[in-house]
Amino acid sequence: MVRDGVWWHVYPLGFTGAEPAAPPPGTPVRHRLRRLEGWLDYAAELGCSVLQLGPIFASETHGYDTLDHFRVDPRLGDEADFDRLVRAARERGLLIVLDGVFNHVGRGHPKFGDPRFAHWFVPEGGGHATFEGHSGLVTLNHDHPEVLDHVVRVMDHWLSRGASGWRLDAAYAMPAAFWREALARVRPRHPGAWFVGEVIHGDYAGYVAESGLDSVTQYELWKAIWSSLNDGNFYELAWALDRHDALLESFEPLTFVGNHDVTRLATRLADERHLGHALAVLFTVGGVPSVYYGDEQGFRGLKEDRPGGDDAVRPAFPAGPAELDPAGWPVYRLHQRLIGLRRRHPWLARARTAVPHLTNTAVALESTGAGRLLTLLNTGPEPYRFPLDISGLAVAESSHPDGADPLLVPAHGWTVLTGALLPE
Repeated sequence: MVRDGVWWHVYPLGFTGAEPAAPPPGTPVRHRLRRLEGWLDYAAELGCSVLQLGPIFASETHGYDTLDHFRVDPRLGDEADFDRLVRAARERGLLIVLDGVFNHVGRGHPKFGDPRFAHWFVPEGGGHATFEGHSGLVTLNHDHPEVLDHVVRVMDHWLSRGASGWRLDAAYAMPAAFWREALARVRPRHPGAWFVGEVIHGDYAGYVAESGLDSVTQYELWKAIWSSLNDGNFYELAWALDRHDALLESFEPLTFVGNHDVTRLATRLADERHLGHALAVLFTVGGVPSVYYGDEQGFRGLKEDRPGGDDAVRPAFPAGPAELDPAGWPVYRLHQRLIGLRRRHPWLARARTAVPHLTNTAVALESTGAGRLLTLLNTGPEPYRFPLDISGLAVAESSHPDGADPLLVPAHGWTVLTGALLPE
């Protein structure tokens, strides 16, 4: 199931080096989507079981200005290429989740400007409402039943074609009731599909309850992970994990330390020695963890608020893994180790995490469910010995595998211990 896996998140237009804008009509289709087939073994060997694709539908530029939800972007290929990718992914145990941009469409969408479809769009100030001031992104009218019908048809079409779920872009800008109605019509035909909405802030649990979605993106935990490491303030992380635990009472959030919209983790961290700490948190607390392509190689990239400001975090990948910079493979292997730990303890998806010990620069995270897992993080300049009882626990992963005392974590080090759940 999608909810039980670890995701590898790819932005296909960037990954395949596609042109920044749609080519003129009549330009031959470029079958770039096939390039992803050569990376499926890489993703599976990383330990991932879900391939999340950013926008693949015909669009004007970056994929979020859709022109046709039923057609693969000709810069990427065609429907046959999608079918091939689904088959190849399934042969490797990978499920595919698609990016659904249903809050808005591109200004060049054939229905925009056609008076017969004026009701599809939201009038505003003598013109039309746009998404967060982006003139090229025209907001759909989610109160009109034809828009609802359209979204239902699109979701059904691609789920029937082999997708296993949807990541719903800008869900926070859409009425929760819209999704409740849409999913009531989609789920009966696709009961195993999983739906996660992009929600940046606000009442995560409330939106899930009102919308009927399975999950939302956990931006609050994302921020707390890198911020607590940079600021030497694990109290922020503890606070965020307390809120995270409350969310797990009703759903499993989509967790991450990087995606297509934010500065790369390796760039964001003030101290590169703390990369392992961030990953240890991601893979040892509850939720559905996602890895953004390139992060597993330690890629760097700064997100900027300007035209083209996303390009640095949406780069092209080479033709195959052998062409990657050798300097990135230790980071890949670190991901492998921690993802492997995660997959050996699948109960972690719904685990609860307590904080039995906390200082500004040292924290112990105890995750429990069908088992028990203790993550010890030290970002201080000196070794730190945690005053905890670790009876029944053994070291599973560590930044310093030869340490004689599991409770003594070196400066800028981390350790993960596992064992059976203690009897009450």
